[in-house]
Amino acid sequence: MSKSKRLMELMLAVHRKRSFTVKELAVEFGVSSRTMLRDLQELGELGVPLYSEVGPHGGYRLLNERMLPPIAFSEEEAAAVFFASHALRHYRDIPFRTEISSALQKFYLHMPQDVRGKIDEMRDRVDFQVPHRSQSAPMLNVLLQAAIQRQPVRMEYDGRAGVEEREIRPVGIYASNGLWYCPAYCLNRQDYRLFRCDRIKTAEIMERPTEEPEMEQVHLGNWGSVHDRDSELTGIHVELSREGCRRFETGMWPQPQIRKREDGTGWIESRIPKSDIEYYAHFFIGLGMEAHVLQPAELVLSIRQMLAAMAERYGAGE
Repeated sequence: MSKSKRLMELMLAVHRKRSFTVKELAVEFGVSSRTMLRDLQELGELGVPLYSEVGPHGGYRLLNERMLPPIAFSEEEAAAVFFASHALRHYRDIPFRTEISSALQKFYLHMPQDVRGKIDEMRDRVDFQVPHRSQSAPMLNVLLQAAIQRQPVRMEYDGRAGVEEREIRPVGIYASNGLWYCPAYCLNRQDYRLFRCDRIKTAEIMERPTEEPEMEQVHLGNWGSVHDRDSELTGIHVELSREGCRRFETGMWPQPQIRKREDGTGWIESRIPKSDIEYYAHFFIGLGMEAHVLQPAELVLSIRQMLAAMAERYGAGE
C-alpha cells in the first residue's frame, strides 16, 4: 500500500475509532510502530486534532473538534454548496457565520480556476432579496444547539410586557422575510409559542428538567399542528380580493389554506387558535379593503376595537 493511500485510510480509521494506541494501528495496517508514529504525526500536521496520553493506559484520542475526511465533489455539487450559502447572504445574522466563511474560503481556494469562474458568474446572476433589518439575532447558535440536543433554554425576552425571563424548549429556528423565528414550548405558559429571535436578549442552555413536555417527535414541520391540537380553536372565514390573495400569500406564515376562484379572488375557511386572535386582527387590518373578515365574532370585534382606537388617536370626524 502506498503511503498516500495509507494516510487516507488511516484518517478514516482515526475518525472511526476515536481512541487508539500506536501498536493497535500498526498491527491493523501492517507497519512498524515507528512508521505508524510518523504517520500520526503527519496527520497532526495536516490538521487532524489528535491528543496523546501517556501512562500504562495511554494512547491517542481524537479531540471533539473533529476534522472530516476528504470528500470529492463534482463541479455542479461545488456550485450548489456556494449557491446554498449565497441564498442567506443578506441576513444580518445566520448560524455558524464564521465557520461558513472559513469553509467556503478553503473550498474556493482549492478549486480549479474555471470552476471559480463559474461560481463568480453565479454570484452576479442569482440573488435572494430580503428586507433590510437592523435588528440583530446573536443567540441563533444557542437556540439551534438546544433544539438539536433537545435541551431547555433560559432567556430574557423583550415581549409585549417588556423584558421578562422565560424558560423554553426550542423546536428549531427558521428565517422569514428577513427575520429569524424560534418556535418553542414555553415552560412558563405551558404551551407552544413563536418567538422573534432578535427579541431574545440573552440565552443559556439549562440542564434537562425532571418533568418535560413530550417533544421528541415535534419539529419545524409539525409544531404548528401540535400547537393547534392543544389550543382552543375557532372557525375563521375571510373573503379576499385578488390583491388580498397575493398579499396574504406573501405576508402570512404559517398560513391557513387559501382557496382561489378563477378570477383570482379567494377566501379562507379554516380554524385558528383563539390565542392568535389579536395577531390575525393586526394582519387583516394591514390588508385594508382587500380583506373582509366574516368570522369569528371575536376577530371582527378585535378589528373594530383597534380601528376605533386608531380613529380616536387620529381625530376622526374633526
